[in-house]
Amino acid sequence: MRRFLAMLPLALLVACSPTSPPPEQKPPQPKASAQSTPDNAELGSPQWYAWVDERLHISDEGHGPDQGSPEWNSAVQRKLGQEAPQSQPGSPQWQQAVDALLRTRPAM
Repeated sequence: MRRFLAMLPLALLVACSPTSPPPEQKPPQPKASAQSTPDNAELGSPQWYAWVDERLHISDEGHGPDQGSPEWNSAVQRKLGQEAPQSQPGSPQWQQAVDALLRTRPAM
C-alpha cells in the first residue's frame, strides 16, 4: 500500500503531462514587395528605383516624377535631408551612397 501511495504522484504527473510537445509554428513569411531590400537588384535598375521610391515615399499612388529623372533625384535628396549624399545626384557614386544609407536605416 505504501508503494502505491508513493507512486501515485508520479503516476498522476505522467498521466497529466502532454504526450508530445506542441508543433512549432513558423511566423508568416513577409510577401516580396518593394519594401524588402533588393539584394540582387542592380543600382539604377527599375527594381532598385522602385525600392528607393517605396522606402522614401517619393511617388504618391503612381503620381510623381519619373524614377531616375533629375526631379526624382532631387526629391530623394530632399527626403534624405542632412544625410543626403554630397555626390552628383543620379551618379553611380550617389546611387551607391543612397543604397548604403537606406540599407542601414529603418524604413520611413
